[in-house]
Amino acid sequence: MNFFEITSQSSETNARTGVMHTDHGDIETPCFMPVGTQATVKTLDSQDLKALDPEVILANTYHLHLRPGEDLIADFGGLHTFMNWKRPILTDSGGFQVFSLAKGKDTETANEHTKLVTIDDDGVTFRSHIDGSEHRFTAEVAIDIQHKLGADIIMAWDECTPDDADETYARQALDRTHAWAERSLIHHKQAKGQKGNLTKTDPNSPIAQLPNYRQFLFGIVQGAQHKDLREESARVISAMDFDGIAIGGESIGYNMEATKEILSWVMPLIPENKPHYTMGVGYSPTDFFDVVEHGIDMFDCVAPTRIARNGALYVSPEVKEHDKKYTITITRADYREDKNPIDPNCTCHTCKNYSRAYIHHLFRAGEMLGSRLATIHNVHFLLELMRQMRAAIREDRFLEMKKKWIS
Repeated sequence: MNFFEITSQSSETNARTGVMHTDHGDIETPCFMPVGTQATVKTLDSQDLKALDPEVILANTYHLHLRPGEDLIADFGGLHTFMNWKRPILTDSGGFQVFSLAKGKDTETANEHTKLVTIDDDGVTFRSHIDGSEHRFTAEVAIDIQHKLGADIIMAWDECTPDDADETYARQALDRTHAWAERSLIHHKQAKGQKGNLTKTDPNSPIAQLPNYRQFLFGIVQGAQHKDLREESARVISAMDFDGIAIGGESIGYNMEATKEILSWVMPLIPENKPHYTMGVGYSPTDFFDVVEHGIDMFDCVAPTRIARNGALYVSPEVKEHDKKYTITITRADYREDKNPIDPNCTCHTCKNYSRAYIHHLFRAGEMLGSRLATIHNVHFLLELMRQMRAAIREDRFLEMKKKWIS
């Protein structure tokens, strides 16, 4: 059975549905991946996630390397056992965090240690944002860590190019990314081959720590906002034997107009028979339509859970008081006595059981339950939107659905 198969195709756009077959279950696409940075989708436990039923969740290599460490997680049998989540998991390579922390961009974790990053052609030396300890990531190290974490889908080591990178720097970063992609792929295949040849006479080999299930490796297209570099990267990464193709860089998701333009450049050059992943897309529900229309199958973003913890809750177009991102701010005084659910069209646990007034009260009182109920709602809302979008693509009415959200 192939890892990925396309199951339906829009007749009016490049939107499509598909399925990725992993040893922890099938992943229907297009799909949104909730982010579980430190082996947890913030405020939710595994039973919450089971009820929400995401196709796949994402964990963070950088943060898990720093604590509790990949060796400890491997000793538990990998992330699935460690966090009690039996369905598919994707891990990034840690590149985005290393480079964004170097710029002080990660507002949740950045401090005085994070600007100490040295990049060379072999890899990156950086200091932990937790204690200032020095660490070294190369393509081989990033793959080894992800092997030990045990995710079903892992990412090649790359240099996440800043949104405003000039062409000279973007070219240097791109050359490194391509070299690291090749090294990531070679190291991954060698490790899998050694695992397959492992005999009972060498049970203490480091290769014995590799999972007994399949891990699929994606390459990452970079090039900042330079068309020639993006097109070159799409060709180079597509020519390598990766299981899937991701489009990365600070622009993706952060700047949706640039994201759409970049996709118009690279998507014609990327193989149709592999899954396509835009890294960091999902701040607003409307962002999904923009990338799915270009043929994207997967996306992730920390924003839905982060804004939930700050009282910003997604609502459908029928809820007239929403802002341009289709959210309402539940801490506003308007909701103090509101007996309605967050969204009357929503079937999540929060909307079925609690009023806006109650959730408003929880936030105003500083109760942790407010963040949990808000997160359940936002994650359910986006996952349900994806289910509806997959149905619309299968029934060839994607543009009709899009018009209800984007007029």
